[in-house]
Amino acid sequence: MELGKESAQQIRQVLLFFVFLGRSSVCSEIWSYSVAEETEIGSFVGNVIKDMGSGVENLAVRGARVIFDDYKPYLGLDLQTGNLLLNERLDREALCDITEPCILHFQVLFENPLQFFQAELLVKDINDHTPVFLEKQILLKISEGTTPGTSFQMDSAQDLDTGNNSVQNYTISPNSHFHLKLQDSAEGRKYPELVLIQPLDREKEPEVSLTLTAVDGGSTPRSGTVLIRVVVIDINDNAPEFERPVYEVQIPENSPVGSMVIKVSATDSDVGTNGELSYSFSHPSRDGLKTFEIHPVSGEIHLKGLLDFEIIRSYTINIQAIDGGGLSGKSVITVQVLDVNDNPPEIAITSLTTLIPENFSPEMVVAVFSLRDQDAEDNGRMICSITDNLPFLLKPTFKNFYTLVTERPLDREIKDEYNITITVTDLGTPRLQTQHTFTLQVSDVNDNAPEFTQSSYTLWVRENNSPALHIGTISATDRDSGSNAQLTYSLLPGPQPGPDAAAVLVSINADSGQLFALRALDYEALQAFEVRVRAADRGSPPLSSQALVRVQVLDANDNSPFVLYPLQNASAPCTELLPRAAEPGYLVSKVVAVDRDSGQNAWLSFQLLKATEPGLFSVWPHNGEVRTARLLSERDAPKHRLLLLVKDNGEPPRSASVTLHVLLVDGFSQPYLPLPDAPAPERAQPDRLTAYLVIALAAVSSLFLLSLLLFVAVRLCRRSRARSLAGCVLPDGPLPGHLLDVSGTGTLSQFYQYEVGLKGDSGSNEFKFLKSIILNHHGAVNGVEENPPM
Repeated sequence: MELGKESAQQIRQVLLFFVFLGRSSVCSEIWSYSVAEETEIGSFVGNVIKDMGSGVENLAVRGARVIFDDYKPYLGLDLQTGNLLLNERLDREALCDITEPCILHFQVLFENPLQFFQAELLVKDINDHTPVFLEKQILLKISEGTTPGTSFQMDSAQDLDTGNNSVQNYTISPNSHFHLKLQDSAEGRKYPELVLIQPLDREKEPEVSLTLTAVDGGSTPRSGTVLIRVVVIDINDNAPEFERPVYEVQIPENSPVGSMVIKVSATDSDVGTNGELSYSFSHPSRDGLKTFEIHPVSGEIHLKGLLDFEIIRSYTINIQAIDGGGLSGKSVITVQVLDVNDNPPEIAITSLTTLIPENFSPEMVVAVFSLRDQDAEDNGRMICSITDNLPFLLKPTFKNFYTLVTERPLDREIKDEYNITITVTDLGTPRLQTQHTFTLQVSDVNDNAPEFTQSSYTLWVRENNSPALHIGTISATDRDSGSNAQLTYSLLPGPQPGPDAAAVLVSINADSGQLFALRALDYEALQAFEVRVRAADRGSPPLSSQALVRVQVLDANDNSPFVLYPLQNASAPCTELLPRAAEPGYLVSKVVAVDRDSGQNAWLSFQLLKATEPGLFSVWPHNGEVRTARLLSERDAPKHRLLLLVKDNGEPPRSASVTLHVLLVDGFSQPYLPLPDAPAPERAQPDRLTAYLVIALAAVSSLFLLSLLLFVAVRLCRRSRARSLAGCVLPDGPLPGHLLDVSGTGTLSQFYQYEVGLKGDSGSNEFKFLKSIILNHHGAVNGVEENPPM
């Protein structure tokens, strides 16, 4: 049956929070205590420490508790002295009814370590109830022909006390017709019978009144009385007889009120009123009168109240049939109440933990609870289970107590909350089920290191950036929660301190992971650098991880082209010699330039801006080669000045200009003529024409030989021209180290020196041809292209 609100509150006071660190144990010894009913509250019952023996002194530390089977706090435990004290007045009749002895079972529970002790409390009966007759008066109709010695059964008095305190004796008021005889019933009760000792004479005494007194056996006896009216009737010599002396019947406990239990029948050989029978209960019990009723004419017995197998499992009903003459016949009906599965299982939570840390050792106790089903046999047998696929186990401990423990360490990152449903099902038909659901939270432990979204990061920043420029953000995550997932970012020191160390170049926001450039970067000085970043959480102990960040510096077009050849800062201008017999496409010179930038910022193009004789020369835009565009004529000026532009492909483009001087000569065997701005070449011009005229006149005599010699000379000049350069000398020593070719466009890729000059005095026709000197580098310069032979 369900517990009331007050009982439930008392149960909750008993339910405690247990955390079992070891295995529970149960003592097989049963402690026995006794107390008289109606004893004052707070009375001493027994001492737990004395019964346990030595070794236990502080009951509060061990968390001692007293738990009765019906969860009512009849006794209290004094944790200081170990005394068991009464919490309430006990009424044996309310607790056990007629059951004797009245024993209440309970357990003494110690929490730390977990230990159970079985105990029982015997409630002794006291004489606190007076015998009571159920009827205010008893009517007996006795025939005047009744022979002496005939006995008449009286209704017994009801006394709620038991043992010696129950009804022990009956007395009857003094009279001349009857004396009293005591009989024992099957239940051990005494009931009185009137015995006729002298025949009745209706004509003399039609009615006899007697007083029946019931006395109990208490130390101070209590008594109750009832009036017996004996009506003398006419003679009736046949008593009723039932078909069977004992009737046995079975009835389910859920039978509705008004259901017929059984129909009894008796016969009487007399006729008339002496043969008319009346059925009634004989000395019925209080429970029998509340539960059953009998029809006085038909003999049908019906249910008057509900049956409850859990309270009373069987009834014994004494019935009698009384005829019109007052004779009676007796029989007994035994009613067996059949159990019906009408009570669902009950779950009583004794200890419950709702928060548990992850990674805790297995078999940690989560809950302690007990089960109860008031039904019997299969209807009271129970199966306990929890939700499938949960990392928990159910373990039986003592009687119907169970513990719910963890099966393995829990992981909050996989699941941080469990809804656990405890299901208890009985084995009755139909099966009844009770569930209890609670939520278990898994608290976090710092067991996960931060994880970066990438193992390495590459960031790009353009050179000449402004200081404190945000160049990128790195991010890490932590599967933990709370402070265990709060991350702090920091830079790890590099292996090489100095102005190019990562700590000098960049900084990081400790909370957001944003990287900032601390100063302007120069691509030409530093193309890339690496830094290691650490992300650490705030757990205890803190965990961390690292990631590599590579910063690539992007080139900006901040360097103009630099001309290596012809050198513009020399004391004397560079002059290229060009034979007048040069064919179109003849390589006059090559402009060599470099750009410190990279990529398209270092792609150079060449352009002829201005020339003394437009149309005579052309510049190849990709390699800077200056070539003749047409054949030379006698009308062409002997000296030419070319202004060339070298421009990169950056945005915006940068450029440099270079001036190239070209001197026309008739052949490389002719002595070197000074520049037109000096007076010497003007004086030498007539001498050169005279010499040609003399040679032409001298050749008339030997025209064929002279033509052959001229042909050979022209061929020699053509071959020598490919190895000759203008009379210009580069300065000694290597060029600046930062002038490197990074574009692959044909500009100068190594360091060179060029040397050229006249051999001998000014009148000689021989030259010291141009040659390159490699300085500490491999490879070759894109030099002057050699002309093919004619």
